[in-house]
Amino acid sequence: MTSSVPASALDPAVAARLKRGADGLVPAVAQQYDTGEVLMLGWMDDEALHRTLTTGRATYWSRSRREYWVKGDTSGHVQWVKSVALDCDADTVLVKVDQIGAACHTGDRTCFDADVLLDADAAGTAGTAEAPGTGARSDRTAQ
Repeated sequence: MTSSVPASALDPAVAARLKRGADGLVPAVAQQYDTGEVLMLGWMDDEALHRTLTTGRATYWSRSRREYWVKGDTSGHVQWVKSVALDCDADTVLVKVDQIGAACHTGDRTCFDADVLLDADAAGTAGTAEAPGTGARSDRTAQ
């Protein structure tokens, strides 16, 4: 990311498959390995992915601070890596972790706890979806 960052030791076969953004980063979704709970979204470059694969601790690239950060080094809310996978397009990484404490910097368990836009289960409409602007409902389970 900067000229002071050494070349990554990421396996060249993995590096060749990655489809990075213009900034050299790929989104990394952190998911609780045993419950499937989506915890957070971070960003990785080749070196962050290499560190994640080899240390067993989730390592991300901070776009705002322009430095690597290992989840939990400051907060104590560690992400112990259980598995790492690429999506079908090789442009997103899924990091299954054992999350210790809060995943979000706000102190919430996940970064998706505070601003829920739709919760069909809570509204009693599980299995149906309304087409935006139409008032028409469709049964998702019939597809």
